[in-house]
Amino acid sequence: MSSLAQSIFTMPDLPEVGPKDFERAARILHKRAGIVLGEHKREMAERVLATRARAMKLEEVRLYLDYLEQNPQSGQWEVFVNTFTINHTAFFREQHHFDILAKFAQSRKKPFSVWCCASSTGEEPYSIAMTLRESRAVPDTEVSILATDIDTRAAAAAYEGVYSDERAKAVPEAYLHKYFYRGIGRRTGMVCVKPILRNMIDFDVVNLLSPDWPTEQKFDAIFCRNTMIYFDRATQTKLLERFASVIKPGGLLFVGHSENFTYLTKAFRLQGQTVYVAT
Repeated sequence: MSSLAQSIFTMPDLPEVGPKDFERAARILHKRAGIVLGEHKREMAERVLATRARAMKLEEVRLYLDYLEQNPQSGQWEVFVNTFTINHTAFFREQHHFDILAKFAQSRKKPFSVWCCASSTGEEPYSIAMTLRESRAVPDTEVSILATDIDTRAAAAAYEGVYSDERAKAVPEAYLHKYFYRGIGRRTGMVCVKPILRNMIDFDVVNLLSPDWPTEQKFDAIFCRNTMIYFDRATQTKLLERFASVIKPGGLLFVGHSENFTYLTKAFRLQGQTVYVAT
């Protein structure tokens, strides 16, 4: 076999994964981002850790974890956390939430503000923006939307606002025409969010466990859907109390269909259909 063929088909061995590396990685991930790394993900996680160690030319995963703990400001943390985040989202997912949001916005004082705190690749905040533009008289001057995510790759994709036609199928045709450009040439089969929609949203990267959130404003509504299922109960309770501190009286908290926080806090009461109201 030629040297070129060998370089293509021969992969170097992965660094050694020690017996306690998974548990240690799970601890530091939980401490940094609140994410619980379950035992069922051990095999996947160990391979990911070994791959990251090899990328840094380290012979053992232990040394990679040493580096993370000894360098809390390193850019490697961004890669580490991004690796274990899940970005499953869609336009107008759980449509009843957007119906509730539209009616709620019409009843609130101006201006109206929303925080989408797990915005992933952008489908959710853009769905919020379309809903509010269609439900208010002068939306550009009355509405502000903050869209944040811990995953830097997802946040960058959200800001770009480019999606396949398949991803955009859930968007009503009238909204597609009004709020998206259709791709041509090499962009055929894609759509891109128009500035009229993107300019309604401020995008940022935020770790919900950070002691300081990058905003002092109060919100009429907070979307935190299908996110806290990855946190333990203590972290969920802490976040609910923090959400209560940045939401306006009577504001709404939208959560995922499998999330129930009725017994974790008195700051919110269940209004119905996975929507909570600030007490």
